[in-house]
Amino acid sequence: MHYDAIIIGASMSGLAAGIRLAYFDKRVLILERHYAYGGLNSYYRLDGRDFDVGLHAVTNFCNPTDRSAPLSKLLRQLRLTRDDFDLRPQRYSQIKFPDKRLRFSNDFALLEEQVASEFPESAERFRKFVADLREFNDTDLSKPYVSARKTLEERLGDPLLIEMLLCPIMYYGSAEPHDMDFTQFVTMFKSLFLEGFGRPPDGVRKIIKALVKKYRAVGGEIRMNSGVAKIDTNRGCMRGVTLDNGETLTADVVFSSAGYVETMALCGDETTQPSPDETGAVSFVESIAILDTPPAKLGHDATIVFFNDSETFTYAPPNDLVDLRSGVVCCPNNYEDHEHLTEGIFRVTWLASPTAWFALSEPAYREAKARCNEHFRNVLDSYIPGGRDRIVCTDMFTPLTIQRFTGHRNGAVYGSPKKRRDGCTPVESLYICGTDQGFLGIVGAMLSGITVANLHVLSKA
Repeated sequence: MHYDAIIIGASMSGLAAGIRLAYFDKRVLILERHYAYGGLNSYYRLDGRDFDVGLHAVTNFCNPTDRSAPLSKLLRQLRLTRDDFDLRPQRYSQIKFPDKRLRFSNDFALLEEQVASEFPESAERFRKFVADLREFNDTDLSKPYVSARKTLEERLGDPLLIEMLLCPIMYYGSAEPHDMDFTQFVTMFKSLFLEGFGRPPDGVRKIIKALVKKYRAVGGEIRMNSGVAKIDTNRGCMRGVTLDNGETLTADVVFSSAGYVETMALCGDETTQPSPDETGAVSFVESIAILDTPPAKLGHDATIVFFNDSETFTYAPPNDLVDLRSGVVCCPNNYEDHEHLTEGIFRVTWLASPTAWFALSEPAYREAKARCNEHFRNVLDSYIPGGRDRIVCTDMFTPLTIQRFTGHRNGAVYGSPKKRRDGCTPVESLYICGTDQGFLGIVGAMLSGITVANLHVLSKA
């Protein structure tokens, strides 16, 4: 059977690419190995409750009148409305280091005031830096790699301010230990600080269901539980795919949201295989607790806290299973208009070592999860005294969980440290979308699918 386009993965980027192509009468098929939509951002039910996977916040929250904002562009491209996502703004979030704290909200003026108060000698440099970021074209797909850390050192100077800005941005988008590409830094700075956080009261399922409904409405075809065993090539050109069940399908183009390294492994051609350093190594563990009461009623009203408890901030795979020195605390209840939620949600994310987790035996793995859950209870108690006594149920994921459900080697949440912003691979008619294309966050993932569909199919048509 032949298609105009086959998309590997029913991720946010894959669904967005499929919608965009189907709008223009392309025959499109999405193939998903698992039973759930969403890829890195999905949901599941446990003990009668819905758990989000990945979603702390939808970044790029914007005013409906800002038609130039990424979220507004996304909605126009997919012909969706703001009601389809039903995003509600955050209350406020915080960057918490031992001697300094910076609050921020969807009003950037708050962060400006905080920087001026905590770092008065850097306030003017910060304002000039932000003014330049506003004009920086981070959507240019041809920009070369530039070290964000080096650029920040040149522009801002103050080491502590630099670390405090890098902490949330790296946790929410860097595939590279210790540093990241400056263009990606700009994208994340705009999406976190200049725009902000939002979340649907019903969680990520609201967004996924809107995408799947739209994709099917415009004629797209989707097969769940249908993994791709091989991408068929001939002399460096993509011809189609072979499924796990042996069925072969042909297509004019294939878009893969499976990750660059993982996609090239499906081609099987040794001449096109990435180098070992292109495999991502940044992964996380996250513990989630359902509480019997919303956190705000227990005294904790921050939406997200990015914390670092050590003298320096280290963003890299740790030597041990988990690096407890820094992380992210997220309370999904603490968005506006979430008052109808009678139970609370408390989540803690830490950096993890894929190597250490993958080396564990099954009994040792269960024991390691139990130790992590005890660390989690300690963090919960530090933010909500006696919080462990309010727990109704818990769950957690590790690098093994991430690899199992996304296919990303090492459970690398943000994929390869080397991004391919134009989506091209060494194989003709085979393109990358999603994490390894390089647009970040949920809105970025959907824009990634739209961008590669426009660039490699619709612009040529």
